Amino acid sequence: MSVINIQEKFKLFSDHWSPKKIGELNGQQILVAKLKGEFVFHKHDNEDELFMVIKGTLNIELRNKTITLNQGEFYVVPKGVEHKPIAKEEVHVLLFEPLSIKHTGDIIADITVETYESI
Repeated sequence: MSVINIQEKFKLFSDHWSPKKIGELNGQQILVAKLKGEFVFHKHDNEDELFMVIKGTLNIELRNKTITLNQGEFYVVPKGVEHKPIAKEEVHVLLFEPLSIKHTGDIIADITVETYESI
């Protein structure tokens, strides 16, 4: 294992809504992603999902409220809770998720990624 510079990892890609794997630990994967626009409402029946904002502001729309995350803040979406990330401007996020998680949960969409690229 070597030291990983998150900012350097963000410089390696430009696509949105396509998380990149930068590490693994204890059955979890550490991902970075650039987000812009709206994702789809989806849920993960068996996994919690952590969103940490590295740059920008992210809204996570739930069915009954909206969570707003600013740089340096994180939120854990509990398993089974429908959510839709929205980024009005480009947002950089760090994600912690179990290795078994599916990108768009129970929904298949045009933006669904089957396998995360490691960078």
